[in-house]
Amino acid sequence: MPYVDRLNRICGFLDIEENENSGKFLRRYFILDTVKGSLVWYMDNPQNLPKGAEVIGSLKLTYISKVSDATKLRPKAEFCFVINAGMRKFFLQANDQQDLVEWVSVLNKATKITVPKPGDVPQPCVESPLEAPGATKQVSYKTEIIGGVPIVTATQEKGEGQNGADRGGLRKPPNQPYYINRPTYNQDQTVVKAGYCVKQGAVMKNWKRRYFTLDENGLSYFKSELDREALRVIPLKEIQKAQECKQSDLMMRDNLFELVTTSRTFYIQSDSPEDMHGWIKAISGAIVAQRGPGRSGSTMRQARRLSNPCIQRYTLRTGECCTELNVTLRL
Repeated sequence: MPYVDRLNRICGFLDIEENENSGKFLRRYFILDTVKGSLVWYMDNPQNLPKGAEVIGSLKLTYISKVSDATKLRPKAEFCFVINAGMRKFFLQANDQQDLVEWVSVLNKATKITVPKPGDVPQPCVESPLEAPGATKQVSYKTEIIGGVPIVTATQEKGEGQNGADRGGLRKPPNQPYYINRPTYNQDQTVVKAGYCVKQGAVMKNWKRRYFTLDENGLSYFKSELDREALRVIPLKEIQKAQECKQSDLMMRDNLFELVTTSRTFYIQSDSPEDMHGWIKAISGAIVAQRGPGRSGSTMRQARRLSNPCIQRYTLRTGECCTELNVTLRL
C-alpha cells in the first residue's frame, strides 16, 4: 500500500512496464513528491541502496493527463492501471485491488488532471552518461521526447536481471496474496505469513533485504524466496515481544519494528505501515498460539524451572524450598 514517509512523500512498490508494449513488468520503488512535482522510481527503497544511487526513471506530474484502471486494456496483467502522459502510456501493476485504487487516487489528486503547457516542454537532448557523486560505477541515462513528453530512463542493455529487477519468477498467482506458495525450509510447516523485509545486521549494522517466513515454530529468513536453506531461524520460544520500534526516527527508517529475543534485538523494516503491523500481529499471534493465552516469556521460564527436578534440587540446596517439595521429601 502507498504510505507517507517522514518527508511527506507518498511511497511504495509497484511493477512497471518500462519498455512500452514489452509485457515485461519490473519491480520498482516509487516516490510521489508533490513538492518537487515528480514521480520517480528506484531499483529498491533508496534507504537500502548505496549513497548517491540514481533513479531508474522519472516523470513530471505536469505531463500526466490521467491515471485510470487498465484491467480491460491488459486483461493478463493483474491489478493493472495506466498513467497517460502525452502519447506514452505507462502500465503499472499494484499488489492488490485496494493498492490499485489508492495509487490511482493519489496520482490523480497530485496531478489534478493537468495538461502540460507547450512552454514547459524542454528541447530533446542526446543520450549522455551521468555519474552520481561518490558512485563507483558510471550509469548511462537517456531523455526521449515521446508525444511532446520528456521521459528520462536509465539505459540497461546488459545485466537487466541483476539486483533482482526481473520479477518473472516472482509473480503472484491470481487471487492469492503475494506471499503464498513460496518454498520454505520445511514444506511440512504451515506458513502463517511470508514476504520481503529489510533487516539490520548484527555486526556491521548494514541493512539487507531478506525473505521472511513465519510458521508455528519460528521466524526464518532467507536470501531470497527461491532458497530452501534459511540463513537463520528464530524460535518463537526465544521471542519475548514484537513491537513497533521506538527508535525509528533515530535510525531514519520508516515502518520499522523490533523483535526482542533472549539473545539480541532484531530490527526489521517493512515496505509499508500495513505490512509492519501485519508482521507484528502475526508474530504476536503465533507466540500466543504456541504458549497459550496469558503466558508470557517469564511465566514460561518459571514453568520450566518448576518442572525440572535438577533445578528443584538446586533450589533446595540454596535454602529456597517450597511446600510441595517438602511434602515429597517427607514421603
